[in-house]
Amino acid sequence: MQIATVTAKDQQHYGVIREYGFSDLSKRFPQWPTLLDAIEANGWSALQDAAKDAERTHAPGTFTYSAPLPNAKRILCVGVNFPDRNAEYKDGSAQPKHMSLFPRFASGFTGHEQNLVRPPENHTLDYEGEVAIVIGKAGRRINPKDAYDHIAALTLCNEGTIRDWVRHAKFNVTQGKNWDHSGAMGPWLVPFKDPAQLDEARLQTWVNGELRQDDHLANMMFPIREEIAYISTFMTLKPGDIIVTGTPTGAGARFDPPRYLAPGDVVEIKVEGLGCLRNGVEDEI
Repeated sequence: MQIATVTAKDQQHYGVIREYGFSDLSKRFPQWPTLLDAIEANGWSALQDAAKDAERTHAPGTFTYSAPLPNAKRILCVGVNFPDRNAEYKDGSAQPKHMSLFPRFASGFTGHEQNLVRPPENHTLDYEGEVAIVIGKAGRRINPKDAYDHIAALTLCNEGTIRDWVRHAKFNVTQGKNWDHSGAMGPWLVPFKDPAQLDEARLQTWVNGELRQDDHLANMMFPIREEIAYISTFMTLKPGDIIVTGTPTGAGARFDPPRYLAPGDVVEIKVEGLGCLRNGVEDEI
């Protein structure tokens, strides 16, 4: 099941994606104006039930994809979470004791089949293929063994980054990670039903048909169960929160010379069962 947020005739809707189009669910649940509202109100199961027999409301080509939760309130990203990524820094450091975290904001993301935007101030736009999880059940100090019970859904993320701007300060990367529409999420949310959806996931990123990133989530230094446990130690996780879980080696900055994104490039991020998040690149007008 693939539940998405789309735009049609300048109106935003949420519903289920079919091979033959889109079935709008938002009109059936006026009490939840957005998909985020539904998740926050514990309506995720109701949406899935309604999706089973929902009739098509929009034919293919009559809508465009938005980020699944375009009004997400809290997006937290895990950095340098694969052993090869740690080695890419060539600083001789051992595996860190604690995970690196930074915030991203919804304004920094666009949807599937929309272009990433390269700003005029700097052209070091880079890609990072990742899996993102959406919290469906609130919790504080969550035990790792119970962590998966708090996940509602999964999606894909291109955690696009302006590399030069993450080096502007000593202790943070926030300004390089939040340029408008520099990253993408989607195409949709897939309900989380089975630990194998994460534990056996293989993540691949392609740029212009060339495989650049290829790894398994099982190789993460900080598995997703630990991410949820650690983050929930210092903040109460709430329904609708998003955790972007980490990218493998192979981002453009790590080539010699670097291979940053340019207008006309196409980035595809794939995980079996989650789909393919595809985005072009354009310069900001």
